[in-house]
Amino acid sequence: MGSETADGTTLEVLRRLESGPRGLTGSEAAARLLTHGENTLPDRRTPSWPRRCAHALRDPFTAVLLCLGLVSAAVASWGTAVVILALVAVSCVLRASGEHRADRSMAALRELVAGTATVLRRDTDREPPRPREVPVPELVPGDVLRLGPGDLVPADVRLLRARGLTVHQAALTGESAPVAKRAVEGPAGSGGDDETPLCFQGSTVATGSGTAVVVATGGATRFAAAHRQPATPREGGAFDRSVHGISWVLIRFMLLTPPLVLMANAALRGRGLETLPFAVAVAVGLTPEMLPVIVTTCLARGAALLARTHGVIVKRLPALHDLGAVDVLCVDKTGTLTQDRPVLARALDAAGRDDPEVLRWAAVGAWWTLQLAELPAPDALDEALLAAAGPVGEECDGVDAVPFDPVRRFSTAVVRGSLGRHTVVVTGAAEAVVERCAAQPGERERLLALAAREADAGLRVLAVATADRPAGAPGPPGTRGLTFRGLVTFRDALAPTAAEALRGLADRGVTVKVLTGDHPATAARACRELGLDPGEIRTAAQLQGPEAAGEATVVARCTPQDKARVVAALRAAGHTVGFLGDGVNDVAALRAADVGLAPRSAVGVARESADVVLAEKDLTAIGHAITAGRHASGNIASYLRVTLSSNLGNVVAMLAAGLLLPFLPMLPAQVLAQNLCFDAAQLAFAHDRPGAAALRGPAVLRPRSFLRFVTGFGLLNAVADLATFAVLAFALDGPDAVDDEAVFHSAWFTENLLTQALVMLLLRTGRRDEGGRAPGPVGLAAAGLAAVGLLLPPSPLGTALGMTALPAAYYLLPAVVLGLYALALTAARAWQVRRQP
Repeated sequence: MGSETADGTTLEVLRRLESGPRGLTGSEAAARLLTHGENTLPDRRTPSWPRRCAHALRDPFTAVLLCLGLVSAAVASWGTAVVILALVAVSCVLRASGEHRADRSMAALRELVAGTATVLRRDTDREPPRPREVPVPELVPGDVLRLGPGDLVPADVRLLRARGLTVHQAALTGESAPVAKRAVEGPAGSGGDDETPLCFQGSTVATGSGTAVVVATGGATRFAAAHRQPATPREGGAFDRSVHGISWVLIRFMLLTPPLVLMANAALRGRGLETLPFAVAVAVGLTPEMLPVIVTTCLARGAALLARTHGVIVKRLPALHDLGAVDVLCVDKTGTLTQDRPVLARALDAAGRDDPEVLRWAAVGAWWTLQLAELPAPDALDEALLAAAGPVGEECDGVDAVPFDPVRRFSTAVVRGSLGRHTVVVTGAAEAVVERCAAQPGERERLLALAAREADAGLRVLAVATADRPAGAPGPPGTRGLTFRGLVTFRDALAPTAAEALRGLADRGVTVKVLTGDHPATAARACRELGLDPGEIRTAAQLQGPEAAGEATVVARCTPQDKARVVAALRAAGHTVGFLGDGVNDVAALRAADVGLAPRSAVGVARESADVVLAEKDLTAIGHAITAGRHASGNIASYLRVTLSSNLGNVVAMLAAGLLLPFLPMLPAQVLAQNLCFDAAQLAFAHDRPGAAALRGPAVLRPRSFLRFVTGFGLLNAVADLATFAVLAFALDGPDAVDDEAVFHSAWFTENLLTQALVMLLLRTGRRDEGGRAPGPVGLAAAGLAAVGLLLPPSPLGTALGMTALPAAYYLLPAVVLGLYALALTAARAWQVRRQP
């Protein structure tokens, strides 16, 4: 309804709304409230617990584990089924509870658009309208409201009257400077972007005042339309792409394993379905059963630590892993690199030389305009002038003042000068002020060129001129024949932590790209002052293809669609992209990025669209979040490397031994006991802290290189297992030793757990043993796993599992094999690290 209702002249709009300059009566407003509903944004439904748990089952490994658990139950292998299904349940509950906590934190952050609005209402048609404070949810189309400095525009409105009105609409358009609004006649927007009579919900009045009629409320506003944009799920993030790529390769192999084991044993050993429990146990042995639990625990711990120490809320747990993989971070200039407030750069005379007198006159004008024009507060440029000039203006006596007007583009103050004289001080846009100055031919062009040079350097420019008038001369409107005093230039105040944060991100291998709606020179200047090389500044219209987006550091004049297009192009080029935004204009880019980040102060729709919510719009907080993501990713990568290489080696050796031995190489219960011990030990990875090497670059699991790693080290592990088998079968008592199934099972059980303990220590991410530091929880878990391998077979529990105590001689040669395996593993790991880029 909003755009159609706002079109046409002011009279036509009021007729369509069945309203007038006097506003609505109380009864009319009540009736319209019933028809149109409250002026609130639509809420998004929070998923229920069953839905959250069902969503967790979409993880491929979790789904496969569920299937294997059901198969185990179908073949009456109840122990296996209970263990597997318990792992699935724990993983689902952990992930659902983490996301539930994030949703509760987000609910606490949701803020009302505004508390109340000043509306003209009447009790009856005959009574005059009176201003009333009405709760924002009770606003209806046709209400006439008043706007003043600092007011939040509570609905989409069309101006009826305006005086010097400017609004901040960065939340909608990304423009950092206030935008002038006029009550122009004709269709909305017919006067151009600088003269539009429409103000939109979510904007804030910067200066001036106005009266407007409400044209749209609630779900019909432009703000609500952005909030209602279809939340099309982004393509899989870095976490999903990497883990799913690895997962489906392993899943195919796992699904092939049981039928291969059954067919091989039936063909070579004449065994039938009695080997089905063993085949299922082998498939479970290849599965990283603890992956859902490890992943969820690592991410949940990291998210909880961020929330507790830095006020960062991770709404979607896999987003923390994606943060660790981010190699490109896209940000806006305003509020991130700069503070969205100007500071004085220089005060120049007409010749371009520094002149403090120019600053003094500009501050005098600002002071008396603020005092005499009854402005509630100085605008940003006046604040910067008064802060830089100190206590000036009070030594003069003010006579009259006219505040800045977006049409005239200058302000005027009149102060008493010498006896019987007044001094007129004019400050404003260079074009408007120079036009009113008395100048020789060509002088105006030179002064405008001086102002253009400063503007091209990324500075805001304010021209200053004065005139001496008799006390009885006409007032401020007659501002001609001025004497040009000079220029005052301003730059954006830099965010105090931005320079250090940019250096920290660069050290972590993160490239920062600035996507801004500002002038290219303004963005470039801020980047240079922060030590970020802007390179060749591009506008959004100049970018063609992913390569151009990757080369540009600063992209200026960006529309919301341009930001989303740049983010998508960077992702298409193979980058993992984070985007920091806080306005409605950032929603498309937030959803297009691998990780969307928004501060708590962002508009509601931006917070809802983001994956991570920051306490402040601060790059330092993003650096902490990236570090936490890399810690979690490093631990997940360690777990995957260790468990998959070890499991692959064990499965290959077990399949080979099953074909060569006259009995099963390990009983199903023993396989599951071994897996349970190994899985329990690997829970330590969720509490490990990788070394500095894991934090220097993006944490990305590249499926091809990862599978090469797992295959290489898995085969090395299989060689160690088969060497142990050869020792047990031939080196001690000859071929007849294999007839002692209990001794063989016990020795291989012990050897497997010892090799797995070695793998845990030697294949961790960024091992911290370089400086002699204790390995921490992983080291303790590996020691415990080795102790279980040595002590479980002779224990009563070992006897119940079909194992027995080993003679002392049986430990000697397997120990030699383990020593050689440790040396080979260390050498292979060192070679693999050297080959990494």
